[in-house]
Amino acid sequence: MPHLSPKTEENTKLIEYVASRTGRDSRLETCIQCGTCGGSCPSAMDMEHTPRDVFALLRAGERETVLSSNTPWICVSCYFCAVRCPQEIKIPDVMYTLKSMAITKGAYQDSAASDFSQTFVDMVENYGRSYELGLATRHYLRHFPLRLPSMAPMGMGLLSKKRLNLKPKKIQGIKQLNDILDRAKELEAA
Repeated sequence: MPHLSPKTEENTKLIEYVASRTGRDSRLETCIQCGTCGGSCPSAMDMEHTPRDVFALLRAGERETVLSSNTPWICVSCYFCAVRCPQEIKIPDVMYTLKSMAITKGAYQDSAASDFSQTFVDMVENYGRSYELGLATRHYLRHFPLRLPSMAPMGMGLLSKKRLNLKPKKIQGIKQLNDILDRAKELEAA
């Protein structure tokens, strides 16, 4: 086996690191750069890099470029790319890993997406489900306060149709959910 240069070793380590952090046999290393993921993605036109580009950047060791990209944040986790991937790569799972890495490193360029994600997680931890009114209100107050008044008619319509709750409701068994989430955090840290 030929000796790898330090740069090549570093590149290999980055893609292996992301694959190992993703877990559940992400198959990330098997990407053949076919482009099916980007061609399948309903959000691709808003991404700085398609998933295929992200995987190529990971292979090239471009950590900062990948972690500052909006791609993981634009991914809507519809899994259409994963279903169509000939290599069966768990693309949305990889995107979650990249989000986590970007948050840890503070590498994202716009905090709106990561704040939204964290607010959603906080609400699930507190209530066991999303609380849409609180989520939208907190997000818009923090990042887009001038847009909030334009959201009022839609909010009123949702309230009148009983599609939006004024107060959050906790699920039954919230303690069991929190036990599961705590265990997941322990496993992730290990």
